[in-house]
Amino acid sequence: MDNFVAIDVETANNYPTSICAIAAVKVTDGCISDRFYELVKPEPEFYLRHFTLNVHGIGFSDTENARTFDKVWSDLRLFSGNLPLVAHNRKFDESCIRATCGCYGIDYHEPTFLCTLEKARKTIPWTLCSSFSLPHLAEFLGIPFYNHHNALADAEACAKIAMTLL
Repeated sequence: MDNFVAIDVETANNYPTSICAIAAVKVTDGCISDRFYELVKPEPEFYLRHFTLNVHGIGFSDTENARTFDKVWSDLRLFSGNLPLVAHNRKFDESCIRATCGCYGIDYHEPTFLCTLEKARKTIPWTLCSSFSLPHLAEFLGIPFYNHHNALADAEACAKIAMTLL
């Protein structure tokens, strides 16, 4: 796959509408051509301590002056244009985006949204790759990957995995 946008979201709490960071990496003609990253004021606006301390490190002080999802999503849609979206564990990212669009009254219609996790599970035998989590799959494919749960780092790793598998 040569032209697409890899996307990743991080949430502040267990509500799918609580997107607190969103990132996208654009791939054009098989090369990473652009990146998008923004912190987002989550809805509802509270953070689970576990998420802040043990997952992504984002807290209230990081997003108290951030834009709301509706404004960020508008810019992200301009960034991605009509390119297909790709995520690692699309079910999570798409469900969060769909729920948050609903929360803000935004019509969500994404005709093509692919998943590197699903593709990996279908094409790589378990005997070769013990886990299909983003860090393990990147390591298995020889893709350098640091800073897991940073939305931009995750989106870039997803993009590189997609260029290999899709």
